[in-house]
Amino acid sequence: MSTTNDTVAGGHVLVVEDDPAIQRGLIDALTFAGYEAEGTADGLDALQRAGARAPDLVLLDVMLPGADGFTVLARLRERSPQLPIIMVTARGAEEDRVAGLSAGADDYVVKPFSAKELLARVAAVLRRAPERPQHMPRFEVMSRRVDLVARRVLLPDGREASLSERETELLGYLAAAGLRPVERAELLRQVWGLDPKGLHTRTVDMHVARLRGKLGDDGGEPEVLLTVRGKGYRLAEVEPLP
Repeated sequence: MSTTNDTVAGGHVLVVEDDPAIQRGLIDALTFAGYEAEGTADGLDALQRAGARAPDLVLLDVMLPGADGFTVLARLRERSPQLPIIMVTARGAEEDRVAGLSAGADDYVVKPFSAKELLARVAAVLRRAPERPQHMPRFEVMSRRVDLVARRVLLPDGREASLSERETELLGYLAAAGLRPVERAELLRQVWGLDPKGLHTRTVDMHVARLRGKLGDDGGEPEVLLTVRGKGYRLAEVEPLP
């Protein structure tokens, strides 16, 4: 597998491949092309890694220990419907390709393939993927000026509140989601790195309550950090700041 740097790239790619040589080749090609790539050979580990740190794209083999590629694909789709996923496999039968695409894969690459072909497919899938939330280090919401880098909030009356590391991560994730309500389970996965299945905790709600206090949003019906019944939490309209 030869590498190429013709592709202008960027983003975090999770490579799920149980053949060490192929996994290494994929990671090297992606890294050389400007992506940040990490690899795993196990389907269950892939789910944990994707939950702990949301990748921008997943390269997913079909034949895997722990959980096969189609199982991983289905679970990833439940968690992150917009996550770009490319199936990578030696199984070239038409029914396998159809099964992968029907199950929600964005593309299907059959081994053997060149690094140039793979990088072109990665770039194409990322280009046509739905627009992703962009991290905003500084933004304004309902006249509150938030600086995630400095971990502080400036309220309309001039008061300033400092944010803990977790509060900063939570507020940043909600801001990146825009007006989309974010479920508690998604916040537990993406902000806390926890598997919410079977987990009973009020930590998200407690952090939301503390954030409302620091945003000056706890004097009645919340207007800044809103609860959407049955769907989760979202911020009011956010405006990026320079």
